[in-house]
Amino acid sequence: MLPDDDRQLVARVQRGDKRAFDLLVLKYQHRIVSLASHFVADFHEAQDVAQEAFVRAWRALAEFRGDSAFYTWLYRITINTAKNHLASRGRRPPGADVDINDTQFYESDHALKDIDSPERLALRDEIQNATQKALAELSAELRTALSLREFEGLSYEEIASVMGCPVGTVRSRLFRARELLDKALQPLLPDA
Repeated sequence: MLPDDDRQLVARVQRGDKRAFDLLVLKYQHRIVSLASHFVADFHEAQDVAQEAFVRAWRALAEFRGDSAFYTWLYRITINTAKNHLASRGRRPPGADVDINDTQFYESDHALKDIDSPERLALRDEIQNATQKALAELSAELRTALSLREFEGLSYEEIASVMGCPVGTVRSRLFRARELLDKALQPLLPDA
């Protein structure tokens, strides 16, 4: 199930090659920081969570069997690390700590490329704010499923592995999350 290069790197790490783990870190560090930023809004705090996730992965890599993709396994570690980080600070995961603007998937310069009327720009800002608010109000399970699917591009099977639930549960969580987002944004969207 592992891509060949990940499989080879993991095998090298398991044989004691520390440089192979450095290559895995380089390959996935941006994704892991981005994932952590879905749970903590502060970028430096997200970097700390990502670093801790890599440390935990390093310590547990000897037991990694390759039943799932390496990055799926690493995502699960990152999510658990982020939740533990928030719990240790008395915050609930992710709640109001999520700031969609901090992710690598948001292109902040797209508004500069569009020449729109002030009304259209105001509507776009209103929709963006409503989307952020709706995402923050989703339960942790719904937000995690939606983030892994829409922002990370994972398959339903990979999400099920990361979240430790059946694929059917992933489908229902995604359906419910999208339904709640649609409901929140419906008043702002023009009639189709």
